[in-house]
Amino acid sequence: MNPTVQPDFEGVLLVDKPSGMTSHDVVDRLRRKLKMKRIGHAGTLDPNATGLLIMLVGKATKVSQYLMSLDKAYEGTMKLGEETDSYDSDGEVMATHEIPSDLNAEAVEATLKTFLGDQYQLPPMYSAKKVDGVPLYKLARKGKEVKRDPRFIRISEIEMLNCELPYVDFGMACSKGTYVRTFAYDVGKKIGCGAHLSDLRRIAVGHFHVEDAATLEEIEEMSLAAFRRRLIPVYQAVPSHVL
Repeated sequence: MNPTVQPDFEGVLLVDKPSGMTSHDVVDRLRRKLKMKRIGHAGTLDPNATGLLIMLVGKATKVSQYLMSLDKAYEGTMKLGEETDSYDSDGEVMATHEIPSDLNAEAVEATLKTFLGDQYQLPPMYSAKKVDGVPLYKLARKGKEVKRDPRFIRISEIEMLNCELPYVDFGMACSKGTYVRTFAYDVGKKIGCGAHLSDLRRIAVGHFHVEDAATLEEIEEMSLAAFRRRLIPVYQAVPSHVL
């Protein structure tokens, strides 16, 4: 091999995604830095969400399905009394409702706890899930709503972190495929005043934690040698039976 040619990078990279950027934007930024195309991610985050995004560099892309199957943990904020078409703060406000005058933190927490366990959840129209090969969000942008099949999910942990109405801060751990936006929408429906997700941060995916992630800005300023040291070898990132 020509000694002047640098070998391809390979491994798992933990990124703390900033708000206002799609997961694919992060892929593009890394491709420009490394001047290589074989880069992907293991599970998207909505543009307004922040937190842990697992990036796969080089041959690490082969373990994407395993990493995507891991449970996730989030911290978020929902706003009661306001429904949006996307179920989050990026959407258009579709309805506003008075928050029940007798609603208190204890009642909110009790409602959150009812969502613990196995259940079926309806994917939102503003999502990348495809129906007949077409992403739902493309139909939603045209004002269309189509039949969606509920998907099986599990919420294994739920905790109310703070309640200053109309805002409710919460933490949750859940299975893959769980839409936290839909969870916020469903909580609002159950309380009777509607709600949407106003803020979301992914703090963990399986045993990976956002505290071990680097910001995109930090990564872009790294030397290539420092970047290589940040990569987690595939054999350390996944169990041996996956390889």
